[in-house]
Amino acid sequence: MWYAIEGFDGSNGLAGRATARTAHLARLVELRDAGRLLLAGPCPAIDAEDPGPAGFSGSLVVAQFDSLQDARAWADADPYVDAGVYERVEVRPFKPVLP
Repeated sequence: MWYAIEGFDGSNGLAGRATARTAHLARLVELRDAGRLLLAGPCPAIDAEDPGPAGFSGSLVVAQFDSLQDARAWADADPYVDAGVYERVEVRPFKPVLP
């Protein structure tokens, strides 16, 4: 099943992203290479492609997992969690409809 994983940045978000980005992206590449990633990316904190020092309000990942428990475990192990980027993470089932 597909799951939407939303990470919400805390006050240390931008600094933490810089230190943990390589490890964070490596996990996403693993999902992509396994054919389990629908989309992933950050949400700019302002209405701009490159938010600069305003940073990001969070991130969205939509990926396949065997269960909600597996999706939550994957989300909890994200390097952005360990680096203090996300102040909270929500994981919900997701049903792709379009395109």
